[in-house]
Amino acid sequence: MSTSEDPHIPVLLGPLLRAVAPVSGVWVDGTFGAGGYARGLLEQGADRVIGIDRDPSVFHMAAGWAGEYGDRLRLEQGTFSDLDKLAGEPVDGVVLDLGVSSMQLDQAERGFSFLRDGPLDMRMGGDGPSAADLLNTAPESVIADVLYLYGEERASRRIAKAIVAARPLTRTGQLSDVVAGCLPRPKPGQSHPSTRTFQAIRIWVNDEFGQLVAGLAAAERALRPGGRLAVVSFHSLEDRIVKRFMQSRSNSAGGGSRHAPEVSQSEPAFRLPFRRAIGPDDAELAINPRSRSALLRVGIRTDSPAGQVDPRVLGLPQLDERGS
Repeated sequence: MSTSEDPHIPVLLGPLLRAVAPVSGVWVDGTFGAGGYARGLLEQGADRVIGIDRDPSVFHMAAGWAGEYGDRLRLEQGTFSDLDKLAGEPVDGVVLDLGVSSMQLDQAERGFSFLRDGPLDMRMGGDGPSAADLLNTAPESVIADVLYLYGEERASRRIAKAIVAARPLTRTGQLSDVVAGCLPRPKPGQSHPSTRTFQAIRIWVNDEFGQLVAGLAAAERALRPGGRLAVVSFHSLEDRIVKRFMQSRSNSAGGGSRHAPEVSQSEPAFRLPFRRAIGPDDAELAINPRSRSALLRVGIRTDSPAGQVDPRVLGLPQLDERGS
């Protein structure tokens, strides 16, 4: 995820490059975006980078500079849940930058931002049902569950009831007004009232948690022994899934959850070079305040075969879309 001031400097680029050094061989940037991670990897010594993104517009924006790297940079449209298939070869590293990019937030017509009125869309790839489609047809109980499970919104039931009463919703401004009418006016320094609701609906529209679990498993399949997996997340739900994946695949303590037994793997698929997640330093916070919630986790692939991933072990929120 990049800053809106400079979309070519992704969050935690310096710490990430240091954490995965030395950089060599073939890497996958599974969330290509503005190409900042891909360029950083190429300049740090990667032989080739395969850039993957579900949003076709990012490749048009990269057209002005991608040619500088010749056949060292290959771009593929698709989701990082299929990164092993899209790469088509074993790789030496995988980088994933989760969530929505500042480029998408800045484009009102994409419908991601509660600060810019636009169509209520939120689709990263432009396919499937939009946010408006889902909000205007889903049962109130499902909307409430989405807001609570995906956005940790404590007023989820109140907001879901107001959304249903206000249907049909077609604009981000409408949705933001509905949410604001359900919550107290924020105090100075507090986040916008719509932050959690918009996050939850975006995750729902794009199946981001399902994609994340599948993408982590795909990275495990794609990486050579010794290959690096580096994941940058921006909120606690994403980081929890990444943390538990790496713990469960490395036989580290804490791989289970209260909803599922801890699963032990006799041959760990990863080893963890750092005990804790890596956050931004003071220098990065000074130039990019949005990095304050970013966390980087790194795993190093072993030579054991890739295994199966149990979503229950990862604490994946379970949404019953039947509304029962």
